Amino acid sequence: MAGSDHGEAARVSLFGRIFLLNALVLVAAAALLVFGPVTVSTPALLGEVLVLAAGLVVMLIANAVLIRVGLAPLGRLTRAMTTIDLLKPGPRLTAKGHGEIAELITTFNSMIDRLEAERGYSAARALSAQEAERRRVAQELHDEVGQSLTAVLLGLKRVADQSSGPMREELVQAQETTRSTLDEIRRIARRLRPGVLEELGLVSALKALTTEISAGLTVQQSFDKHLPSLDAETELVVYRVAQEGLTNTVRHAAADRVHLSLRARPSGVELRLRDNGRGLGDNAEGAGIRGMRERALLVGAELKVGPAPGGGTEVRLVVSA
Repeated sequence: MAGSDHGEAARVSLFGRIFLLNALVLVAAAALLVFGPVTVSTPALLGEVLVLAAGLVVMLIANAVLIRVGLAPLGRLTRAMTTIDLLKPGPRLTAKGHGEIAELITTFNSMIDRLEAERGYSAARALSAQEAERRRVAQELHDEVGQSLTAVLLGLKRVADQSSGPMREELVQAQETTRSTLDEIRRIARRLRPGVLEELGLVSALKALTTEISAGLTVQQSFDKHLPSLDAETELVVYRVAQEGLTNTVRHAAADRVHLSLRARPSGVELRLRDNGRGLGDNAEGAGIRGMRERALLVGAELKVGPAPGGGTEVRLVVSA
């Protein structure tokens, strides 16, 4: 709001300066007509003064209107500058106006195009590096840590089989703890690198994802049977958006029910997540939602996050096939 007020003040200040300059010229011209060597009559009659005053007022009003109309494109440009969000691409400003004003708007539109392209390229590289790191960590957890814990588990079992009494009970408890830790590591590895997505496809990966949701949250699933094929990058974006949406629901929504659907659309596929939680309210978008927007931009998808009908939050992602 502070930036908007500042831009509006600057625009009004420019308008005021131009108007005052023109007003001074017109007042001086009128003064010369009335008090200068050239007069309508000597002395000026009241009717002539009134006519001149009326003409001056009309000229000032016309001048103000013309300047206001001429500077209107700058007002639109100022509002666009203060509200634009590179994660929410929108229509560009129409280059209305004359001369430098139209050129300024055109230059601004070109600048936004370059910024969006550069941000998209940077985000693509960052997310690609992030996915590569996820795969590396998941592989190490699965192969190295997982195998080490499996060896520990087998060793504990062998020692427990040879023990008795209280020592055996403690070893059995250590076995259960190790087994739980191993299961948790495998779960983390699956979340870091959704192998089922590469092996069985998007629908199977989403079904596996919903089974990992914490207890207390009922997940309703709905998938169309005949979905258009998507490339690997697009499938990964859909999966990550669903993953982030479900994670946000579990952590922040205070919901007990969420509906996940994947539908075929004439131009592609639509992913929809809808919960019955407390909604977003007036809270600013967090890193999770902004991450979803960045992923959506990578594949030219449309992402909308907002209140759901009847309460709660709805996440809607539409991707082209």
